[in-house]
Amino acid sequence: MIIHPIKPVYDKDSRVLILGSFPSVKSREEGFFYGHPQNRFWKVTSRVFDEDLPLTVDEKKAFLLKNHIALWDVIGSCEIEGSSDSSIRNVTVNDISQILKTADIKAIYLNGGKAYQLYQKYLFPSLGREGILLPSTSPANAAWNLERLTDAWKIIRK
Repeated sequence: MIIHPIKPVYDKDSRVLILGSFPSVKSREEGFFYGHPQNRFWKVTSRVFDEDLPLTVDEKKAFLLKNHIALWDVIGSCEIEGSSDSSIRNVTVNDISQILKTADIKAIYLNGGKAYQLYQKYLFPSLGREGILLPSTSPANAAWNLERLTDAWKIIRK
């Protein structure tokens, strides 16, 4: 069983909540979200907001807060082989209620199918808030190039 090692990023001004599934091995090593150099999350979101690519953990946190984005994952702990979403089992979910109590979240977005599936199964029934599926920024989602991903992710600016 692996426990999620990264705290959520949010403040009272966050308006959008983006949830992934569970941090990759590389993200767990780095101690921050989307740490694998091939994951396109930071490239996509910086393009969506027309900003420089944040490189350090501090720059990434500042970027999120400046753009009113709360960021966390659906899963609080699970069994997982490497970084493979398809191997995830024995899931315990994160309690996102503190984010929702602190910030006036207008929309909840899910980064990829696994995050969406888990959100629908575990969080939607208690929250009653729709989650919006976005194409995964993972390198495993090779069918989506950077330009196509960026276009799809522009919805988070609304």
